[in-house]
Amino acid sequence: MNMVDLRVSLDFLALLKANNDREWFQANKSLYDEAKEEFEQFIAVLIPVIRGIDPDVDVVSPKECLFRIFRDVRFSKNKSPYKNNFGAFIARGGRKSPYAGYYLHMEPGASFVGGGVYMPESHYLKAIRKEIFENIQEYKAVIEGGEFRKFFGGMFGEKLKTAPKGFPKDFPDIDMLKNKHYAVTHKVDDGFWFSDTLVEDVTEIFSVLYVLNRFLNNAISKV
Repeated sequence: MNMVDLRVSLDFLALLKANNDREWFQANKSLYDEAKEEFEQFIAVLIPVIRGIDPDVDVVSPKECLFRIFRDVRFSKNKSPYKNNFGAFIARGGRKSPYAGYYLHMEPGASFVGGGVYMPESHYLKAIRKEIFENIQEYKAVIEGGEFRKFFGGMFGEKLKTAPKGFPKDFPDIDMLKNKHYAVTHKVDDGFWFSDTLVEDVTEIFSVLYVLNRFLNNAISKV
């Protein structure tokens, strides 16, 4: 049975999306506090589950994993002060970790569960590419496996148009080295967050993701 019902969190985010301004937010701060606490409780349930899947995950508190709802609008055309989502990244070292981890994104009509490495710094990205280049069959076995494809498509985000610097252009699987991120997503509908099997469903997805994260973290740990 699901230990947490996330309707309050999702309902708050739907209201926020329609009223994304400071005046409304301050007037409804109690709604935000209730929704945030509910989402935190869910992450608290998940942390030991994920640590059971991935022994390298060392976080113990939701606060190490949760992203702030307040947007940095200084360099953005979108001046909305708040994100329309709750997000958490559960990984070795917490939400700012360079290591591959497990990500949950709750947003009405745009939720997903996924992970890996998003926007890695250049030295980590090079290490991942080197690991793939030197162990291409192992990597392909991960991302082309039936269980993996059941939940995830290709890698998320943009790719280079040409071969990355330092790698031979005639490498048969050069396309697999062109990713700027080594992250994957599995889209879920709003009802996903209310399911009686929510924890079990997330556990299944992250158990499959672990194989990729283990490969990526093996590369990152060599830097």
